[in-house]
Amino acid sequence: MGSRARLVESRAMALVERWFHLSELGTTIRAEALAGVTTFLTMAYIIFVQPAVLSAAGMDFGAVLVATCLSSAGATLLMAFLANYPIAVAPAMGHNIFFVYTIVLGMGVPWPIALGAVAWAGIVFILTAGIGLRERLITAIPASLKHAIAAGIGLLIATIGLRWAGVIVASPETLVALGDVTSPPVLLALFGLAVMAVLFARGIRGAVLWGILLTTGVGLLFGLVRYQGLISHPPSLAPTLLRLDMLGALRPQMLEAIFVFFFLALFDSVGTLVGVAGQAGLLRDGVLPRAREALLADAIGTVGGAMLGTSTVTAYIESATGVAAGGRTGLANLVTAALFLLSLLFYPLVRMIGGGYHTAQGTTLYPVIAPALVLVGTLMMKEAARIPWEEMTEAIPAFLTMIMMPLSLSITDGIAFGFISYALVKLAAGRGREVHWFIYLFAALFGLRYAMA
Repeated sequence: MGSRARLVESRAMALVERWFHLSELGTTIRAEALAGVTTFLTMAYIIFVQPAVLSAAGMDFGAVLVATCLSSAGATLLMAFLANYPIAVAPAMGHNIFFVYTIVLGMGVPWPIALGAVAWAGIVFILTAGIGLRERLITAIPASLKHAIAAGIGLLIATIGLRWAGVIVASPETLVALGDVTSPPVLLALFGLAVMAVLFARGIRGAVLWGILLTTGVGLLFGLVRYQGLISHPPSLAPTLLRLDMLGALRPQMLEAIFVFFFLALFDSVGTLVGVAGQAGLLRDGVLPRAREALLADAIGTVGGAMLGTSTVTAYIESATGVAAGGRTGLANLVTAALFLLSLLFYPLVRMIGGGYHTAQGTTLYPVIAPALVLVGTLMMKEAARIPWEEMTEAIPAFLTMIMMPLSLSITDGIAFGFISYALVKLAAGRGREVHWFIYLFAALFGLRYAMA
């Protein structure tokens, strides 16, 4: 019996080695397992945040939870087997905000049509793999606008987080005003933000997740969070499964949304893949091997996620924590994916954390998860430091891109103002030849959109 067990173990080890090349990359099963757990802990907040965000669009909270866990696990496994990278994939922050606040609530588009737009963006991502369109787009967009878009999305996410926390409230006179910072739910949110900030500043892995859990405990203690249990059967996926409307998403007014979904996915994926792979020492002469396979995992994951009922999935920068823990291969992703699937059993916990607090004034606050949005927005703002602020033909469009996103609650409008102003300012400065024709084309299209509104 012992010899048979050793034979099975030997064959299993040989299979793992053949799939993931552990020896070649100088890693071990133990190191990969630790990396997978570390990555999961730093990105698990999406399990709580995604259902809360998408439920604001009228989607079923439980179904979105299941879709989030399944799409994350599936796309993370694809990244493991197609590209052999320790880079996990899940619904992207920023994309979900665009989905809800710009497309569904801003444009009045039913969420099934919005899911259809997500799926079409993923399909375009797949179909353009072999014709170089993605590479041309990356080259065409000025670096200053790329950084400004990322920072602007961070400002938008943080704005929504502060609104969900009750720290800021709507004001007819001044657009927004400071909320009642002495009210119990606002104090709980500020406590959560302080905890997360301290944990993050001290380099604690999983700072967002631990902050969420500690804030939940304090909320339970003071009656601001209602205990609903820990473990149960997963909720039904039926309310969102295959509910996407592909034909509805092909309406002319949705083409812009498809472009933005595609555009955001492209830059998120490329930026994360290059950044994490560089940290892991996986780049070869500045080139990422198997980049096409890695991007394909993102794209297939996005289409699959839309079919299940969630917004765009993309590679997560939090995977860098797993790399720091020793992850070098896709074996780490198997552990991360398994933990996402295991999370399906903890629906009551997710519902307790992601559920809203209803105030006497009739508003709904999310004091437990709102601090996570503020912290994510903070991290995204580092891109603003890479903008050449001394060069005004770059600084003005970058600033307009950034400021328009939170003020209009629209990523699309931020991108539109950035493209239009970039083309106009460069032309006015006599430097029009510096602008790629792609920018002129979309500046004209965005301008036409505003003229016909």
